[in-house]
Order: sequence, then C-alpha cells, then structure tokens
Amino acid sequence: MTGEGIELVHVTKQYNARPEKKTALKDITLSIRKGEYIGLLGMNGSGKSTLAKLFNGLLKPTAGKVYVNGMDTAITKNLTEIRRLVGMVFQTPDNQLIAPVVEEEIAFGPENLGLPLEEIKRRIQWALKVCGLKDKRYHAPHLLSGGQKQRVALASVLAMLPEYLVLDEPASMLDPSSRRELLEQLNILNKQEDMTVILISHNPEDLIHADRLIVMDRGSIHMQGSPREVYADAGLAALGLDIPPIYELINQLRLNGYAVSGNIQSISELVDDLCLKL
Repeated sequence: MTGEGIELVHVTKQYNARPEKKTALKDITLSIRKGEYIGLLGMNGSGKSTLAKLFNGLLKPTAGKVYVNGMDTAITKNLTEIRRLVGMVFQTPDNQLIAPVVEEEIAFGPENLGLPLEEIKRRIQWALKVCGLKDKRYHAPHLLSGGQKQRVALASVLAMLPEYLVLDEPASMLDPSSRRELLEQLNILNKQEDMTVILISHNPEDLIHADRLIVMDRGSIHMQGSPREVYADAGLAALGLDIPPIYELINQLRLNGYAVSGNIQSISELVDDLCLKL
C-alpha cells in the first residue's frame, strides 16, 4: 500500500474478553484522504473509539490491515512515525495532561522528538496562538476550566505537527460555549491549516461542518456521505441518533417544495438562501 491517507482493508477487531471474544469491528474497509474533515458518528458501543485507536496503532487489528501514508500499523518500526503523523485527543483532558505549566505541557511532545530549542519555541508559540491560549502560557493546567484544559490537550498534540488529528468525543464534557469554541477551532485547523480532522461523536450537531460523515452501528459502517445525505436518511432514528435541528428544518422545507442549496450549515445561511429564491 502506497500514497497518502489512512486506509483500512477488511479490518476486524476482537477483544479477548472471557468467556467469549467480543467483536468490536467487523470487516471495515475505509479510505480517508488527506485534508478531509471526517465526522465519525454512532451511539456508545458502535465501534467508534476502537476504530480511532486503530488509526495510529494504539490497537492492532485482529484481521485485515491499517495503513497510514502507506505504512502498516502492525509493523513495530513504523509506529514512532505513525504516531507523529496521527495525533489523538481523548474525551477527558485530565487524562492527557502531565506537566505543571501549560508551556511545558505543549513542549513535551516536540522535546521528545529531539527538536532544536528554537523550533520547540516556535511550535509552542504557534500552538498557543491557534488554540487561543496565549494568556494561559504560564498557568497550571489543573486550575483551568474544562474547555481550556481541552484546548491545552489539543495544543500539545498540535505542537507535534500531525497530518491527521483524531478527536474521540472531545466536546462531550464541555459547556455549550466551550463546545462551540472547540468545534470552530477544528474547522479553522482543517480549512486554514489543511489538517485532516477526524472528529468522533454521538452528537450529530457536532459534525455539521464535516465533509463526510461515517455512521457506525454495532461494529460496522452503516452508511457514509455528506451531512446533507446522511441527515436526510430517516433510518438514523432507528440507530438512536438525532438529526440536527437545521437539517430537520431543511428536510421539512424540501418536503413542502422549497429548493434548498446543499451546503447550508446554519439558520442564517438558510434564510439567505431562501430569500435569494423568492
């Protein structure tokens, strides 16, 4: 396997929990291109987190192959480079923060890469700016709010300059304001920094800005497509998934004969679109 991107080929993952093996993923074949914004959607137990940990070799498939930029994650000598390329941010930031000062937390990864001091300083400055943490540089992470802690965790991963950013339910413990800030930041990283974003959530509203949604159900890919295509599918309700209010409104408008453009992501955009057609 050669080229750029993340590729899964007939991947199955089983956990050896006694008395019987639990199959978390079943025969997954999937390609993620560089620069995409992927939303990985599904209820608890659908296989989302297991899939995320396969992307950078934290887990190895029971069967099948996972490739990152052509490198097989099952080959031990590839893992250092793969984990530099694929950065992960988890649901609970406290589990990722180890340093007493924000600056030291962000520096930890680049220092372990053996980078020159000036390059480490440059990356710290950039990550602080990108994550809106310049005024928190010398603060203790454990004294910050939940949203600020999550941004520190994100900044520490970004300082490694990953090509792929995987986030496993990063907004689930945040208040609405912190959630919006984080999602806006991810959109900026994807669109302005050309970083591949893979955002995992069971909340469909978190994934409105994705280029492609992948819906997981009981270890398999149930469907995939643009947010417009996925959120127009009446079968989501049977999986226990809600449709974001903006798409419920768009679906109702279309049923009543109103032509709505395919790239609408907010009420203001919807109003502008409808006004142009009156």
